[in-house]
Amino acid sequence: MTENSLAVHDLILAGRISGAYGIKGWLRVHTFTESPESFLALSPFFRVQGSRLLPVDIEQGKVHGNGLVVSIAGVSDRSKAEELRGVELHVLKDSLPKLEDEDYYWSELIGLSVVTSYEGRDVLLGSVSKILETGANDVLVLCSSEGSVDSRERLVPYIDDVVLSIDLTLRRIWVAWHPDD
Repeated sequence: MTENSLAVHDLILAGRISGAYGIKGWLRVHTFTESPESFLALSPFFRVQGSRLLPVDIEQGKVHGNGLVVSIAGVSDRSKAEELRGVELHVLKDSLPKLEDEDYYWSELIGLSVVTSYEGRDVLLGSVSKILETGANDVLVLCSSEGSVDSRERLVPYIDDVVLSIDLTLRRIWVAWHPDD
């Protein structure tokens, strides 16, 4: 796949530049990976600018406290680094490590419809708008969607007793969850 043939749907969001670090152009990065180290293991990186995908050459990176700092080719002072605040860093979906069966990347779950069985019929609770990491277990945040039972936001624990099955092809998650909860 050439860079020119890439499209946004080929990418996954891996991190976001949160600001400058120091005076030599280093950047703080908020990662969406399991650990800062796993972010550094990914490549190549891209940023989306309008309808174009631009390569981002991360020259160096290191864990700093609970976060990550990186240097990017062509960024050599604090003012250039500050201009990049908020830039999202994407990687190719195909570059991510393959997961075991029944494991999913959060990005695969965002946007999926969530359905429960209630009084003998399927009830659409909404769609996954984001996922929260709470420490004890992850939580699916559901927003209303076309055809959902109501317009409420729901928080559904992402645990085996609640999440019954996931079908990425059908873009659906089946849960054991009461529509009034």
